[in-house]
Amino acid sequence: MNYQLGTVDTIILVIYGLIMVGMGIYFLRKTKTSEEFMVAGMGIPSWAAGIAVMSAYTSSISYIAVPGKAFDDNWHPLIFALTALPVAWFVTKYVIPHYRKHKIISVYKYLEEKIGDWGRVYASFSFVLFMVGRTAVILYLSSLLLTSFVDLDIRTIIVLIGVLTIAYTLMGGMEAVIWTDVLQSVIMIGGLIFSAYVLTTEVFSQPDYLIQKAFDDNKFSLGDSSFSFESRTIWVMIIYGVTENIRNLMADQNYTQKYSAVATEAKAKRSVWIAMLIYLPLTAIFLYIGTTMFAFYSGGGHLLDPSITKGDEVFPFFIATELPVGLKGLIIAAILAASMSTVDSALNSSATVLYLDYFKRYFKPNASEKASIGFLRWTTVVWGVLGVVFSLLLINAESALDIWWQISGIFGGGILGLFLLAIFNVRPKFWQGIASVLFSVLIIVWGTFFRDLPTSYKWLECSIDPIIIGAIATAGLIALALIFVGLNRLNHNSPKIETE
Repeated sequence: MNYQLGTVDTIILVIYGLIMVGMGIYFLRKTKTSEEFMVAGMGIPSWAAGIAVMSAYTSSISYIAVPGKAFDDNWHPLIFALTALPVAWFVTKYVIPHYRKHKIISVYKYLEEKIGDWGRVYASFSFVLFMVGRTAVILYLSSLLLTSFVDLDIRTIIVLIGVLTIAYTLMGGMEAVIWTDVLQSVIMIGGLIFSAYVLTTEVFSQPDYLIQKAFDDNKFSLGDSSFSFESRTIWVMIIYGVTENIRNLMADQNYTQKYSAVATEAKAKRSVWIAMLIYLPLTAIFLYIGTTMFAFYSGGGHLLDPSITKGDEVFPFFIATELPVGLKGLIIAAILAASMSTVDSALNSSATVLYLDYFKRYFKPNASEKASIGFLRWTTVVWGVLGVVFSLLLINAESALDIWWQISGIFGGGILGLFLLAIFNVRPKFWQGIASVLFSVLIIVWGTFFRDLPTSYKWLECSIDPIIIGAIATAGLIALALIFVGLNRLNHNSPKIETE
């Protein structure tokens, strides 16, 4: 499907792009040191850092996939947002105080302190590879959406969005990232609220059966409450939500670097709570849009294009066919904003980790500020280009989201387990830690690739919902590490037999 934008909508998108570049140029003059590039000199207000943390939770995936899930299924994604609240309490009470006390910028330094150099190297390297995948998928999905509205090849759109995001990120560093995130979040939330308003007026101005159809089809349900791990039950979502939110707020440089950009521990804690208190109702609005679109197209003469086969395609169709000129461009800018606010964080955090965990640590410990900020900017460019290249490779992929799940599982699975070992002061020996990580990776490989096997290999098949394979891998890593540590203590305490 192709829905061409009008002149006004196109002008809005061009102005949006120019503002982003302009903000990058403005902050270029203010970013003179490596610390300013990485954490904005710790001078960011807590409310702005909180909005930036929230923006890391949202992307084009949120704008398209979450309403799509509500349209196709129900409100089970809300559980993910709800579990973020107890996780935020845990992180603000136990994690942030330690990070602030030890002046940790690269969160992977924490692993070095607690379990050894190898943990820091593994986690930081996994993270930067993980960021290439995240950047690639988000660029691809946002560009795929735009192909429906602009007369440009998807390759051209990927490159344009990539270059634009790289430009303002490398110029302005973390300060540019956070303040563009704030502006992008305002655009994103404004577009979302307006879409919800349009749908509400349409649905509730129609006969009751429209919204009643959503209730009759159980669209407001949080999911099946049966204790099963083979489908998207409430329990599966709770497990996924808890583990993923802990990984985000404790072990993902994307998030930790933003709440590290404030002056005090109290402000860092406040920024996390601000993020969560915005993210929860925002998720509810995403879901509400999906449910009201279901009601909207269930009657009253509003028909979907026959070519639409899944929920992810419904919101773009609604934008194209129901929103007036000008506002259509604003909503598309909002979706772009959601994507770019995630990509800029991925680039800045990757540059920071590569600088602190490798360049500063192994190659030039006494590097000058000029050399340091030069490395940070060049790394931003290189990692951005890698993201663009891999995004272009996704064009011919069968499912970008499936690839994303595989990337996030393989590279992110072991990281959370290591952080949980660290926070509880469980320190296995070097080879034991490596074995534990490899065990978790094997679980992820099994849960990702061992599906729909031939009959003779059914005993090897994984039937667990893919969304919690990472959580199971984390549990496996911790369990094996605890066994190793327990055996170490037994061997240490066992009486030694003296020989002549």
